[in-house]
Parts: sequence; C-alpha cells; structure tokens
Amino acid sequence: MIYTWRELFWIFYIYSFVGWCAGVVANALRRKRFVNTGFLNLPLCPIYGVIGLAYSIFLPELKHHIFFLILGGSVIAFVLILITSMILEHVFERKWWDYSKSRFQFQGYLNLLSMVLFGIMAALCIWFFNPLIFSLADLIPKQVEEILLLILSVLLFIDTVCCVLTVLKIHHTIEMRRFMDYVQDVTDGFGNALTRRIQRRMVNAFPNILQTKQEETCEERNKDVFASGCCFYKLAALFFLGAFLGDITETIFCRITAGVWMSRSSVVYGPFSIVWGLGCAFLTAFLYKYKDKRDSTIFLAGTILGGAYEYICSVFTELVFGTVFWDYSKIPFNLGGRINLLFCFFWGIAAVIWLKFLYPFFSKWIEKIPKKVGKPMIWIAVMLMTINIGISALALYRYSDRQVNPKAENALEEFLDIHFDDARMDHIYPNAKIRK
Repeated sequence: MIYTWRELFWIFYIYSFVGWCAGVVANALRRKRFVNTGFLNLPLCPIYGVIGLAYSIFLPELKHHIFFLILGGSVIAFVLILITSMILEHVFERKWWDYSKSRFQFQGYLNLLSMVLFGIMAALCIWFFNPLIFSLADLIPKQVEEILLLILSVLLFIDTVCCVLTVLKIHHTIEMRRFMDYVQDVTDGFGNALTRRIQRRMVNAFPNILQTKQEETCEERNKDVFASGCCFYKLAALFFLGAFLGDITETIFCRITAGVWMSRSSVVYGPFSIVWGLGCAFLTAFLYKYKDKRDSTIFLAGTILGGAYEYICSVFTELVFGTVFWDYSKIPFNLGGRINLLFCFFWGIAAVIWLKFLYPFFSKWIEKIPKKVGKPMIWIAVMLMTINIGISALALYRYSDRQVNPKAENALEEFLDIHFDDARMDHIYPNAKIRK
C-alpha cells in the first residue's frame, strides 16, 4: 500500500503521542505519580511513531493473515526497540530501561508480554487505527494541515537537539564539553535554567541515567586487538564476508537445483549479496550474547528473525525500486511469495551453523588483522560498497523506469542506459520482475 507524505507524518505523530500516553499511564500505575517517561519534553515518544510507520509500510499485505500479522508486528517492534536501545546505550553509555527482572526477557531490553502487546497493536493499527487517522486527517483543510505539520516538525527538531545536548552534558562527555561551555556562554542564564530543568526531568524519568556503565567497550577490553568482541569493525567485516559467501552459496544452490549458473548478486560490481551480508551482521549483533545457548533456541530465533528480515527486505526493495527480486509463490507454505517456510528453516539452520561453527573461526581470523591495517581497510571497503550500492540503486531505478520511458531525458540516464542496459541488468538480476 502506497501512502502520501502527509499520511506518514500523521501516523508518526499520532502514534508517538499515543505511545507517550501509554508510557505515562503505565508508569503512573506503577509509581503512583505522574512522570514524563519520554525522552523529549514534548508529549511524544518517537520510537512508537517509527514502529507505527514500520507497521503501515510492511504489514498491510498481512491484513488477512492474523497470525502472521501479530507475529510480524512483534518482530518489527522487537528489532526496532532493540536497535534503539543499543544505540542509546552505546552513545550515552547507559541503559535507559531494564526488563532484566521480568520473565522471558531479552537482554533486559524487552520482555515477552510487551512483544505480544506490540503484535496485537499491529493488528489494530492495520485494521482500525490507520483508516481512522486518515479519515480524521481528511477533515483538516490542506493549508491548516501543512502549517500544523511544519510546526510539529520544527518543535520536534528543537526539542530533540535540546534533550540530546542535555543528556550529553549530564555525562560530561569529552566530545561535548567544549561545545556545551560555548552554548552556556552564549545563552547564559536562560540556557542554564533550561538545561537544569531538562536534567531534572531526565533523571526523574530515567533513574539509570546516573549509573555507571559496567561493561567495557571492545576497545577498552583489549586495545591491542583489532575488532575484538562484537564491535562495529567486527560486524562490518562479517557483513562483507557474509555478502560474499551468501552470493557464492546461492549461486551454487541454483546450479544444483535449477541446473544453470546465474548471478545472485545484489550490486552491479562484485559477487555480493547485501541481504546475506546484512543478515549476517544483524544476526551476530542480536544473538551474540546467546551464542552459547542450546541449538534449538538459536534455530527458533534464526527462523523467526530471518523470515521477518527477508520479508521486510522484499517489501522495501519493491517499494523503493519497483522490482521484485525473488518470488516464492510457487513454493508451498509461502507468504505473499516473499518468504516460505522452507527458507525460514534455512535461516534457522544457518543461524546455528554460523554461531556455533563459522563465527568462532572467522572471528579469530578477523582479530588477527593488524590494527593499523584493519581499520583503514574496513573504512575503505565501506566507502567503496556505499558507492557500489548507490550506483546499483540508480541502475535499478533506471532499469524499472526504462520499461515506461525508454528515451533518456538527461545525461545521467544516458550514462545508465549505455553502461547498464537491459541485457546487463537481466544478467545481474535474472529473477527480477518489474511491478506495473
């Protein structure tokens, strides 16, 4: 389902407000008093708005599949909350919320009850709330609506900057200390008063913010080892390794099953499957702390997360490029042709093999790379892959657009038509189908 920008804005702001209200009410029932539990001063909790956007973009096709709709909502919320928690913890070196005392929790970031509630809310969003929001938004005059959205966006930006700078000041981070001193000199009394007010609210809403972080970063644990632990450089190296091995594996699999050699690459330069690369990095990041758990636990987590990841990738690439890169509609037990049960099991098996056997082997080899060579090498590889992905995206967009507008209208389209004509694109993406 295609949404307009105004519809996406309203989804974000309304779900951000509803999420803030839910957090305040839950906290009031637990602590017997009102506390603004949001990160911002405004009555908005952006993570709920982002979750609402993800529901609206990725789940409409599951509207008539209640089980998968609830499961998809739970998985989307789990991934987004986990990523948000990790980013906040990494940037501010503090854990903002902690469910470690709850039963069936995951690293203290989320528990089973919350995931079930998010799944139910996903169904309600698709069935009821989104149509209601659009109906109410249509009642607002267009000019008034544009002004409201502009004001909300400006307030959200200013509030976010103020709160981020305030939290950074609370921790006296080295990077922000000089900047905050400069800001205080300029704003003088007003800046200090505003900062103190936000500080008091932050400390009241998030008591963990003043606690000392117990875990050291990978560089603090061993400054002489390149990419120790599960840090950025390790995950980046695993991304490139997974992208290459995934492409090779799929190519061989197609040769065995279909009897032909065909390209399985996601980019126009090199044998790299971005889906496998990102899957490898995300799987490692999410399940790293559980690598010593039972195989059945890892298999189940890999099956669910891998299936959800592949489904989201399918929807995303179709929305962005208008192209379907894989179609499982002819395979039994498929969901919209985007995923199927057999391949979900493959993700589960891959998770077990990866974490139990391959990851320890590759991790040791990555850590043997000299530190002075490893970091520049990773950044150069990231830069080249970013360029590769950008060119591939342009080539795919022109490939799709060329089916309707074959004549190039500018120099860029002429370049793409010459270097990435239909024959070359059909060779690189043999299974791609243009959505009309």
